[in-house]
Amino acid sequence: MLNASAEKRIASECDISDIDEPIVAVSGDVTAGKRLDIKAKSAILMEVNTGRILYEDNADEKLPPASITKIMSLLLVMEAIDEGRFDLETVISASEHACSMGGSQIWLEPNESMEVNDLLKAAVIASANDATVALGEAVSGSEEGFVEKMNEKAKLLGMNNTTFINCTGLDAENHLTSAHDVAIMSCELIKHDLIKNYSTVWMDTLRDGESELVNTNKLVRFYEGTTGLKTGTTGNAGYCLSATAEKNGMELAAVIMGGETSNDRFAGAKKLLDYGFANFEFKKVGTDIEAGMNMTVKKGAESGVEIDTTATLDLLLDRGKVGEITRKTVLNENVTAPVKRGDVLGNVEVYIGKERAGVIPLRAKTDVDKRNFLTTFAWILKSLFLL
Repeated sequence: MLNASAEKRIASECDISDIDEPIVAVSGDVTAGKRLDIKAKSAILMEVNTGRILYEDNADEKLPPASITKIMSLLLVMEAIDEGRFDLETVISASEHACSMGGSQIWLEPNESMEVNDLLKAAVIASANDATVALGEAVSGSEEGFVEKMNEKAKLLGMNNTTFINCTGLDAENHLTSAHDVAIMSCELIKHDLIKNYSTVWMDTLRDGESELVNTNKLVRFYEGTTGLKTGTTGNAGYCLSATAEKNGMELAAVIMGGETSNDRFAGAKKLLDYGFANFEFKKVGTDIEAGMNMTVKKGAESGVEIDTTATLDLLLDRGKVGEITRKTVLNENVTAPVKRGDVLGNVEVYIGKERAGVIPLRAKTDVDKRNFLTTFAWILKSLFLL
């Protein structure tokens, strides 16, 4: 039951009195190579699929992240769902610890039951600390155990400037990360399509309409192509934002940390995203080899093996460079049995102009065993009948 002291609109970490007002954009050139006018302690723009940094300013400074901490919390929840540890219909009972968080919250009461789906709504849309801790406890049994997993995941992702002390982002000594690290975990989270069911929602409700949720990320309403992701605000952190957006098959993550005003973060993220979409484009490059192509295998039970030509290479290009893409196929010489499915038989080298941008491995589609007496005899008989 909703706490009697709570209003219908859920308590938010942000002052959302201006939530319906459009973002006041910062003017300025977004031509490639230009320094952008962004009012924040640090900023970065990263392309999601390749992880390439398109723009950065003081991106490695360790700073308090406020509720953009929840990006890592939500990433671990998404992975737990993928692993089948629970699903969206699983009912979670709120612990006294989860209900004691304060800050942004949905006023969970001890032992109140709520489905994972609704807790995700609360955590993503309204940045609810109590819902986030409840989800973390469902993953690891306790917030402490969950935070340990968060730090382990950060190390695996190469987030070298990050230490999590809690899973909510409430100010705590040594609870620090960097814009670069936030971009890394943002790219990982937004690859989970499920998160977009929540991060793209402007308004929703819980408890049969009794509790109203309003997304604190104004870009969801005011920036075309927005896919998420998370705001954060505390006294120590200032105004923070990780914003993701997708246009023409390219998805970007823009991170702003330490803005002085709420508009600073939204205007800064919008400027970064505008810069990325104006100057770059994403291309998934294929092998350009016809399906069904075979390659000769020496001393094999079969005379050849089919090449798997379905692999692709993700390329992030300066806008207008797609027409400069060329390919060169290089096959291995003297392929000899045994061949295992997945063995590399050659590569397709991909060039942008004269510069090699990467390679697409060409792999065996099936196994080919080494020829023995029986297979040799069968092969000879087959050859004779074909004469």
